[in-house]
Amino acid sequence: MKTHPFRLVVLLAHFTLLLSFATGAARAAEKETFVLVHGATAGGWEWKRTGKFLTDDGHTVYRATLTGLGERMHLNSTNVDLQTHISDVVNLILFEDLHEVVLTGHSYGGMVITGVMDRVPDRIKHVVFLDAAVPDDGMSLWDHFGSKGPADPTRFADGFMQVPWVKADAKPPHNVRQSIQCFNQPVSYKNPAAKALNVTYVAFVPKDKSAEERARTDQSWQHAAARGWTIRTFTGGHVAQQEDPRGVATLIEQSISDRNKPTSTK
Repeated sequence: MKTHPFRLVVLLAHFTLLLSFATGAARAAEKETFVLVHGATAGGWEWKRTGKFLTDDGHTVYRATLTGLGERMHLNSTNVDLQTHISDVVNLILFEDLHEVVLTGHSYGGMVITGVMDRVPDRIKHVVFLDAAVPDDGMSLWDHFGSKGPADPTRFADGFMQVPWVKADAKPPHNVRQSIQCFNQPVSYKNPAAKALNVTYVAFVPKDKSAEERARTDQSWQHAAARGWTIRTFTGGHVAQQEDPRGVATLIEQSISDRNKPTSTK
């Protein structure tokens, strides 16, 4: 029995469509392990809604809270430094025996995840810097911003950096003062395996601002571009993960497929 050419075309079209659906379903079925790291003075609570969307999508989510901050504020001390916070996240990964981690850091969290990348690159699948600091090896956060700290000495009372959004009488969840050693301690970023990881840098750009201007003035953007990382932008303020948690969750999920571009060896 002969098959009409038109019918053959239709059958092939149906087969292609089914294959497409199957491929899409397979991708949708891929579940990831996310470790989310908050910024200065914040806590894991800041990622609660974004984390919930990722969990609803079927992923496993760990919302790290750094020593002395968030629900761990009872451990707050001027002895807490950047290395303490890097160890917080490294030990979370090791003691939970996590592999193929999608490591995500926001703001000051970029300093923390840089150190984590350097120490346990074999446990990491992809890294996402969300409006976060991207330091070079040996840089502190203050070095990264071109100063040894804020010019106002009142912001250094008792060994803590004082910021206006930290309110002593605020009800939980709330921001917590943070040791200045978190900001003046340098980070290590020299492990070749860490530098080989695929990374996405996301700039949160408010509606009234220009991405082009941000690219010219943002040292983190420039460091990321020089390393061949993928650059993305997202419309929103510095805490966009709280303003649009669904959008940021989707952005992180989409970023996993980003691959570094080759960079010049000259």
